[in-house]
Amino acid sequence: MSNSSQTPSASAAPSGAAETHFLGTRIRGLRKRRGMTLAALAEMSELTAGYISQLERNLAYPSIPALFNIARSLGVTIQWFFASEANTDPEDAGYVVRKNSRLSVHYEDGIVDQLLTPQPNRQLEILHSRFPPGTYSQESYSHEGEEAGFLLSGSFELWVGERYFQLNEGDSFSFSSQEPHRYGNPGEVDAVVIWVITPPTF
Repeated sequence: MSNSSQTPSASAAPSGAAETHFLGTRIRGLRKRRGMTLAALAEMSELTAGYISQLERNLAYPSIPALFNIARSLGVTIQWFFASEANTDPEDAGYVVRKNSRLSVHYEDGIVDQLLTPQPNRQLEILHSRFPPGTYSQESYSHEGEEAGFLLSGSFELWVGERYFQLNEGDSFSFSSQEPHRYGNPGEVDAVVIWVITPPTF
């Protein structure tokens, strides 16, 4: 993780992007409800106040480790920040997630996670993750639980602790989430990964 003297790279957020607006609003709103200043959140999340301010003002997308640190510092999981403008059919609630009603969160460099499991979650979380060419989770991070993944398309690089793996379409993996891990797409086309996390601590 980055320390408080460093500012992670931040991709500019397109003006008016619904997901970004929702994310920044939720970060700022939850921080204020917790009675935390920007400086306090920055110290707890090992980020800079300026970087968090950029996120809250919808001027940047977060990195995956940065949003994870912010969520943990605020006492929630990343799942709390997922957003969607689509309405869920009451008959589906709690059981089915339709393709056009997935909750999503956008990160820097165009990485997008979509939640495939309905809320409220139980002991399992499934994500559809899309990584544009050349995008990476640059910093390792860890959390409680276990996770597994299936590479639906493209190519993928994975670091778990001191281990490195090159994955191709159709490959799968699993590891303890307590081990520091990072990953990315070295290819020239989007990499799509289906993640399974238990319990849903991400």
